[in-house]
Amino acid sequence: MMSRPGGGALVGVAALLCVLLLPGTAAAHLRADDAPGGASSYRPAQGALPVTGTESSADGPQLERAKIYSDTIGPGEKKYYRVRLDETSNAFVSTVLAPPPGTKSGILDGIQLSLTSADGTPCSSSPAMYFGGDTTRPIAGYASRRIGDDSTACRQAGDYLYTVAWAGPQTSGAAKWPIELTYMAEPGLKPGAAEPQAPTSWSSKAPSAGGEGTPQKVNGGTGFNDAVAVDDGTWRDDLRPGDSRFYKVPVAWGQQLFLRAQLANSTSGSSAFSANGLRLALYNTARGLVSDKSTGYTGTPTGVDLGTAPAAYANRFARASDGESAMRFEGWYYIQVSLDPKVSSSVPMTLNVGLEGTAQQGPPYDGDAEAAGFGLGSTGSGSGEALTMRAIGFAGIGTGTVLVLGLGAWQLLSRRRRPVAGDADAAYSR
Repeated sequence: MMSRPGGGALVGVAALLCVLLLPGTAAAHLRADDAPGGASSYRPAQGALPVTGTESSADGPQLERAKIYSDTIGPGEKKYYRVRLDETSNAFVSTVLAPPPGTKSGILDGIQLSLTSADGTPCSSSPAMYFGGDTTRPIAGYASRRIGDDSTACRQAGDYLYTVAWAGPQTSGAAKWPIELTYMAEPGLKPGAAEPQAPTSWSSKAPSAGGEGTPQKVNGGTGFNDAVAVDDGTWRDDLRPGDSRFYKVPVAWGQQLFLRAQLANSTSGSSAFSANGLRLALYNTARGLVSDKSTGYTGTPTGVDLGTAPAAYANRFARASDGESAMRFEGWYYIQVSLDPKVSSSVPMTLNVGLEGTAQQGPPYDGDAEAAGFGLGSTGSGSGEALTMRAIGFAGIGTGTVLVLGLGAWQLLSRRRRPVAGDADAAYSR
């Protein structure tokens, strides 16, 4: 016998609506561990699995698909891990290096990633990731195994070696810093399917203003795991010295993304010059860098622009150095806006997001790409928090639609509470 649905269900719907309709106030977006006036530390994925990479390639721990792992790395270290690849999927094994905000670093400090077969044959080349200055911020990248290119290397199923190596001087004074590792497998194309063609031309115009009127207030996340969803429009946040704020935006096949981050004047009246005062970076669904730009800040208004090629499967075969190759997925793309710790006070920041182009048909995948973390129906985080993050993700997208759906659910529950006259008990006993 079913119990009568009472006010608890309605309260639950109301609570869900409150979370969904207030971008930046969801639990995943709160930064309770931040000290007043302090910068935000990178928030690891909930349920991340501790793992310890080894010095010997024979003993590296296994990284499984769609799980997130946590480890540390320090100067001079090179750590080995193992991943098991099949012979049909494109593999992307990523690492996020997330030192405490404001930490000093050498200009060449960073990490180098590689994926090789058990006999040492490289599967792909991955440039080293450097901070490029004397202060740190979260940086990320991946090494990959690609199906469908001309190479015959790394095409067999089996165990492969993934390495994360310190790229800076071994004498660097840096302590061990947290790293986060993820292995994502993108389905290959159906047998006999033709490779999709890359777009031959696209707009390179300045970024779209991305909306009109008063900017929407948003509280950016600390990293990939709690990035706040935004879409075409103008958004307003406040950055503290040393902060890196993360946002995510859904990009469909055939669409271009245009971004503009603008800092207001310093309200403290002055600010020391910072050559890289404002940084704007964009990462793809698998945490691969698309573009990273910066501008100086002296306390007066300034900004930086970023534009991409249309998202296309065939971009992965591009050899361009402008990020075209990284626009290879449909799905969530991650925006990182960082304020240098040399800036003397918090600064208001406006983020313009512009999506251009009509969504197009995707490639003929031989499998469920969204279930693997690729696509607009997935979070792209591979963190196992798909249901929670998907709900939170809609907070910044189509809130009117969410409201309509919520009111519909409310009405449905209300109707269920009003059984047909004379048949009340029967209605609840079915």
